Amino acid sequence: MPASQILTTKDGRFGYEAAGKPQRQSIVFLHGIGGAARAWRRQIEQFGEHYHAVAWDMPGYGRSVPLDEVSMTSLAAALQDFLIRIDAQHPILVGHSIGGMIVQEWLITHPQAATAVVLAQTSPAFGKADGDWQKSFIEARLGPLDRGATMASLAPDLVKELVGDDPDPRGLAVATSCMAGVPEASYRASMLALLGFDRRQALKDIEVPTLVLSGSRDRNAPAPMMEKMASFIPSADYVELEGAGHLVNLERPDEFDAALAFFLKAHATINGAEAR
Repeated sequence: MPASQILTTKDGRFGYEAAGKPQRQSIVFLHGIGGAARAWRRQIEQFGEHYHAVAWDMPGYGRSVPLDEVSMTSLAAALQDFLIRIDAQHPILVGHSIGGMIVQEWLITHPQAATAVVLAQTSPAFGKADGDWQKSFIEARLGPLDRGATMASLAPDLVKELVGDDPDPRGLAVATSCMAGVPEASYRASMLALLGFDRRQALKDIEVPTLVLSGSRDRNAPAPMMEKMASFIPSADYVELEGAGHLVNLERPDEFDAALAFFLKAHATINGAEAR
């Protein structure tokens, strides 16, 4: 199994981790608001055996330069810039939470540019910026910071709220460390970028093979909502992992990897050969 490498694009704009030979089919992992490239290290090394497996640090996270203005549109444009810089042609995109929203936004302007996509524990909409649920969600996450808490002090409880039954202790530790290391300004900007996001009408236009992956105990992206989401995507497969919460790749890595590998075997290729 190839070891993950910590890298930076030549222009210094993006930090990322990667494993596997660059000339192979690229599979690119996008983390959530509390994550980092290293949250995908297990998957990078696992899938790096047959792919060029890459995980970015979203702009403003890790070693990636912040954007002047953070929105779903600017994040999708940054994703396209990143893909160009790592020469990821017709990539497989795996987006978790806000990462899945960025993938959906990217597909609007690049509908046929991906080989396949995985939308994991995400949503097609966050709703109206002035909606009561949205206000409550943002207040619950940013309010403690307004009152003097830090990302490091909040991380343990935030992560515990996100996971489901019997999470892998190692994954829990990684999730907590990643959350604690998110710059407060980036966390705030990413949260506010959710407001008004709504790509429900675009689901029917997704033309590439798609895996919609949920956890039955996920309260942020509830499984019934994700199952409904999948029903609007013509080429979607839907998988629900029983007992899992919002951080499936960390709390249930074996199950996550198995679901992804099964999907890739059916819908993706490795250098022209069937994935395995």
